[in-house]
Amino acid sequence: MAESNIEWTEHTWNPVTGCTKLSPGCKNCYAETMSHRLKAMGAVGYEDGFKLTLHPERLQQPALRKKPTTYFVNSMSDLFHEEVPDEYIEKVLEVCRMTPHHTYQVLTKRSDRLESFFRRRNCPSNVWLGVSVEDKKYGVPRIAHLRKVKAAVRFLSIEPLLEDVGKLNLKDIHWVIVGGESGMKARIMKPEWADNVRLQARSQGVAFFFKQWGAFGADGVRRGKKLNGRELSGKQWDELPVPAIAA
Repeated sequence: MAESNIEWTEHTWNPVTGCTKLSPGCKNCYAETMSHRLKAMGAVGYEDGFKLTLHPERLQQPALRKKPTTYFVNSMSDLFHEEVPDEYIEKVLEVCRMTPHHTYQVLTKRSDRLESFFRRRNCPSNVWLGVSVEDKKYGVPRIAHLRKVKAAVRFLSIEPLLEDVGKLNLKDIHWVIVGGESGMKARIMKPEWADNVRLQARSQGVAFFFKQWGAFGADGVRRGKKLNGRELSGKQWDELPVPAIAA
């Protein structure tokens, strides 16, 4: 486990590492780049680079931390990847149930499997479920899958935002995060795309969090990510959701 620099969480917990590309949002995957870097450094757990790997030895890590913490689960993978067995996902969720003082954020692009998995299972009340939404073709349809799952918090990570996603139905969605892409090969995010999402979230009563501009600022100029700041339409948006009681 590690303290995270991701603005909307506190720590990361990776009982699975590695993944495979699924949609345009995966093109410049930060986790893939980091995995290869960690392999080169000889880091434990990254001997196979970005090949999907289960780490059962990490399952009990959150139980060792007594301070209530928000964990981003599998920042270096996708818990609902087709190569992760249902039985292993159940073990991860059991750890979540056994540590109710923590909050767990699970984000996936495999929204169809997310919906199927929870069709006959309950989501722990301290687990927030989210899907990635990068564009209209691949990202937006994931929202309908997420909406069918009962969870205390359902959230969208609209990052990297690659185009104007148009009109969004945010019914039963509690939180929307928006961000641009970082890295040497980053694709630009236009301010009007981000603001379109912000305005819809606000009008539909959904908490809105603007994570970052990424490699390109609101003016379209490439510079260091931190130099671009985090303001959108003259304000920094750090809204958090109010968890409901998951049925």
